[in-house]
Amino acid sequence: MAQQSAAPIAVAPDFGPAVFPVVHQRVGATIYTDTQDAEVVRVAAEALTQDISSLTGITPTLRPATEPLAPYAIIVGTLGHSALIDQLAASGTSQLRQLQGQWETFSISVVDQPFGKPGKALVVAGSDRRGTAFGVFELSRRLGVSPWSWWADLTPIRRENLYLTAGTYASAPPTVKYRGVFLNDEDWGLQPWAAQNLDKDIKDIGPATYARLFELLLRLKANLIWPAMHPSTKAFFSYPGNPRVADRYAILVGTSHAEPMLRNNVDEWHEKTMGPFDYFRNQATVLSYWQQRVQQAAKLEAIYSMGMRGVHDSGMEGAKTPKEAATMLGRILTDQRNLLQRYVNPDVTRVPQVFTAYKEVLDVYDQGLKLPDDVTLVWPDDNYGYISRLSNAEEQGRPGGSGVYYHASYWGRPHDYLWLSSTHPALLREEMMKAHTLKTNRLWVLNVGDLKPLEYNTQLFLDMAYHAAPFQQSSYVPAHLQQWLQEAFGAEHAPALRTILWEYYDLAFERRPEFMGWSQTEPTTPTRRTTYNHFYYGDEAQRRLDRYAALEQQVRQLRSQMPAARADAFYELVYYPVVCASLMNQKFLYQDKSYLYARQNRASATDYALWAQQAYAQIEQETNYYNQQLAGGKWRGMMSMKPRNLPVYQAPTAPTLRLDTTRIWGVAPEGVATLDSASTSPRQELRLPAFHPWGPASYFLDVFLSRRQAVRWKVASAPNWLTVSSRQGTLTAATGQQQQRLNLRVDWRKLPRRGEATGFVVLTGAGKTYRVAVRAATESSKVAATYSGFIETNGYISLLATHYNRKTDLPNRHWTLVEGVGRAGSALQAQPLQAAPLDAAAGSATSAASVAVEYDFYTLTPAAPTVHVFTLPTHPTTQAASVRYGVSVDDGPMQIFDCKTVGRSEEWKQNVLSNSAHRQFTAPQLSPGPHTLKVYPLDPGVLLDRITIDLGGLQPAYGTIPETRWPVTAK
Repeated sequence: MAQQSAAPIAVAPDFGPAVFPVVHQRVGATIYTDTQDAEVVRVAAEALTQDISSLTGITPTLRPATEPLAPYAIIVGTLGHSALIDQLAASGTSQLRQLQGQWETFSISVVDQPFGKPGKALVVAGSDRRGTAFGVFELSRRLGVSPWSWWADLTPIRRENLYLTAGTYASAPPTVKYRGVFLNDEDWGLQPWAAQNLDKDIKDIGPATYARLFELLLRLKANLIWPAMHPSTKAFFSYPGNPRVADRYAILVGTSHAEPMLRNNVDEWHEKTMGPFDYFRNQATVLSYWQQRVQQAAKLEAIYSMGMRGVHDSGMEGAKTPKEAATMLGRILTDQRNLLQRYVNPDVTRVPQVFTAYKEVLDVYDQGLKLPDDVTLVWPDDNYGYISRLSNAEEQGRPGGSGVYYHASYWGRPHDYLWLSSTHPALLREEMMKAHTLKTNRLWVLNVGDLKPLEYNTQLFLDMAYHAAPFQQSSYVPAHLQQWLQEAFGAEHAPALRTILWEYYDLAFERRPEFMGWSQTEPTTPTRRTTYNHFYYGDEAQRRLDRYAALEQQVRQLRSQMPAARADAFYELVYYPVVCASLMNQKFLYQDKSYLYARQNRASATDYALWAQQAYAQIEQETNYYNQQLAGGKWRGMMSMKPRNLPVYQAPTAPTLRLDTTRIWGVAPEGVATLDSASTSPRQELRLPAFHPWGPASYFLDVFLSRRQAVRWKVASAPNWLTVSSRQGTLTAATGQQQQRLNLRVDWRKLPRRGEATGFVVLTGAGKTYRVAVRAATESSKVAATYSGFIETNGYISLLATHYNRKTDLPNRHWTLVEGVGRAGSALQAQPLQAAPLDAAAGSATSAASVAVEYDFYTLTPAAPTVHVFTLPTHPTTQAASVRYGVSVDDGPMQIFDCKTVGRSEEWKQNVLSNSAHRQFTAPQLSPGPHTLKVYPLDPGVLLDRITIDLGGLQPAYGTIPETRWPVTAK
């Protein structure tokens, strides 16, 4: 009997009796496949020979299984289709026998003395053809070949010899049965690139491109493609080589929600000759159109999209109401299934079919549409990463199960995001694990746009689909990202790169780079100033710019440290997205500053206008490098910096700046935004916001030129308890020298024990003197000695949802920490996700009061404050649920809020652009002192993010307002 080793399968450093030599002393092990096995097995084995060659320079020989085995043999085959694998299973190799009847499973094992002969065999066996291919590509990954070796230029690190530990590995069946990607909106990247580089003969996305893509899918253990279908691309079946290559790589072919019966309506339906795409008026032609494709694809492994919408991404023609559409859809489904039964399989329940409740189709489904039980019900997200709905208990019991169609790239209103990878991995995990919890495990499809630059989002999505278990812990995603980066760039750089990319995604979650113009599309509107505040909260616009600047500095330093074999990959996966996102933010936020500073008569307005122009020019330069020089021109045509030429991507318009230069220079303390106060008559008193121990640690004071003339300034005097970052300086007309920002802090140890700590910062220069009043709240700071919670600062309180003081839970209802999501990097989610909505009447806290999260806050101003509550813009988990939570102050009546949106309402548009849903209410009159705010979970899935309380001093802000928390480390 052949003997299996029990150790894990991994690369070994040295040769010895306990290892399997893949390559030893420039000789490679021989690979054996059975000619009776599926073609994809041969494809995978050939890829393995190339992978080993890329690692060692030695190309193993590939031989038929009928030839005598070499002393060191790699046997690749499918149980029931490979004589050698079947013999090993019959000889007692239990791991192989356990593959019988499984879906897409495999084992990798080292067998001593195979078939009683001397030597060793590395055996890769699959339960079916894709299982075998997955096993081969898993072996390649363990040897050191990334799934992205070709698509992201992750050139394998060369080795002289290549050894494996003599162990075993057996996979479990995939979590999700059908897992794949949708190529979409390919007009500006994938299609022109493919036409120029891989499929030059047809100048389109064709067999050569799909072969590369299908190999990637196999390496990622995926099995499904929804092919490209925009007007720029001809239909998948237009090129006979496309379905042939899909069959060769064992990839199931489906079509998107708008393409029933494997038909690409955009390319294949010709209204002039075929009439309207309308089943009410043109049934015979439409049915014949579907029949032709079903007959053509009858022998192809495929998943059929069922139902009918418009020619493209639009509602059904001819139906005046959702009810009428539902009635007609019932007829259409019957006719479509009759075609499948006639041409594909007499048992139509064995033909994979999906029905996607996308956009208006969800309303049609809710009209009582009777969907056959064996058809998979696919729930889409709202195009911006929030799943519209999931299956209730009855729907979860359907034999056809349910699936998810999810976007990491999108063209449409309120705004496209087709340029960079800007969907936060933590949000992707939260939504897909919510789907997993609600038993949505039959099909997952990710809209990847052009595929590049969505490499990590694609990897994450397909890894979750294949093996969901570790992702059920929200803390796992950063570890997954680091492991991916370690495989790409090594253990030395992986921790830093993970931190960089996580921060990149955090910034994009607050506002995607594509949304920084505050413009919209469908209809397209011009860009306008952002709503970031440049004058409060430490200049939140500058704080965002500083975060990006730090990332830029790090990636530029790391780029110089990358070995040549990783230089192109680093540019694609890290450098280009991080740097260009930073530049896009500079383009708009510098434009803001130019306009706003011109209103304050700052000469530096011209600097910021110039820097906005330079940011745009740098995006052009980086994109030109991507397309012309990267990887020797391999990606020529792949990267567009202005998909659809929307306004957000255009060069900034040079503003006309008019400054009042009657004064040479001026000062502007934090909180000053208006023309009169910023132009600063020396006689006018300026003041900084009051300092509190629990508020901002510092405030800024800008010193600036109004006239292009040098000025030497200095701080003539300041309170001894105030530290100033710079006491003197020179302003000149040179670019970048026309203003200077001072940071002021309180040294609380030097404050007087009694009385009010007040004073002035006095600045002098060029014959002018400016006085800026400062105050440290010594009396109110006595609160801090005994209080733990959130304390009013200059008329407002800010808190993050996860920084609660107390939390009361029940097994069937509770708030749970979800890491990674939200504006501040974590949020509280109402769980369990399977819980029924709580029926709580407005003003009553009886049934809900037993479960709450509590926040202690202390007010200094008598007021009836406005409470602002921010959640993530999720949708109801099921049809019976909504997105409700309750709020009470000081155990008063519960205020119930519902963040459910309907369709593409204006509220929904603003929600998805900002990744935030907002509700507010006016609390009762509160006296100065301690108070408590409670938030109650009423519907499952609500994600509580942050809260602000306005006691009269809250200023507008787009980003997260820093917390007013004391002590700072309190929980």
